[in-house]
Amino acid sequence: MEWITVTIASLFAGFVDAVVGGGGLILTPALFSTFPAAMPATLLGTNKSASVWGTSFATWQYQRRVQMHWQAILPAALCGLAGSFAGAWAVTQMSPHFLRKALPLVLVLILLYTLVKKDLGRHHAPRFSGHKEVIAASLIGGCIGLYDGFFGPGTGSFLVFLFVRVLGYDFLHASAGAKLVNVFTNIAAIALFASKGHVWWHLGLVMAVANVAGSVMGSRMAIKHGAGFVRWAFIVVVALLIAKTGRDAFLL
Repeated sequence: MEWITVTIASLFAGFVDAVVGGGGLILTPALFSTFPAAMPATLLGTNKSASVWGTSFATWQYQRRVQMHWQAILPAALCGLAGSFAGAWAVTQMSPHFLRKALPLVLVLILLYTLVKKDLGRHHAPRFSGHKEVIAASLIGGCIGLYDGFFGPGTGSFLVFLFVRVLGYDFLHASAGAKLVNVFTNIAAIALFASKGHVWWHLGLVMAVANVAGSVMGSRMAIKHGAGFVRWAFIVVVALLIAKTGRDAFLL
């Protein structure tokens, strides 16, 4: 029964992740409630071992239909990889507790900004080109990768928002770019968890199949309905993140 529960959760998580990110809102609580006696690091590592496959397939789906800015997104992904390793090291030196109360407040500001700026991310109009776009994207990838390795919640939403706000991408292109960066940051996390023996590979493989199935459905829907659909999905996911992180920070 436990396997069925987390497999279904992985399917829905893959769908949400493929559209705009935030699948961890579904899969992580499902794992923790299904295996309450397991070590948190093991559940997080198993989560990453499944979600990285769905995110990879979503990236492949997007690049077939959306013009990816490879010259900027690939360096951003590599910087995200390096940043994630640095963040994982930093968390061994200091506690990320101070971010718990700040995170929901930052997410509220992002949500309000997105709602007020009704045209934000509806049209694809990159602000930079050449080396400037590479530098801007790499800074975003490195900073969010550092945050992902150090703390983690909301990584996909931050990437999408910054690609829209800073780089001038629409929500569809921003979501596509965020997927590739997420793949690289997930690889860094998996390497770290696996080196410590914190991955249940047998469960991760089953969840990965479901995650890929959800990812295929989600990416097709996002590509079909375009930036407007992804924008509203982003708003919903950020609102749920605010509820989740606010509860964790102020009520628990």
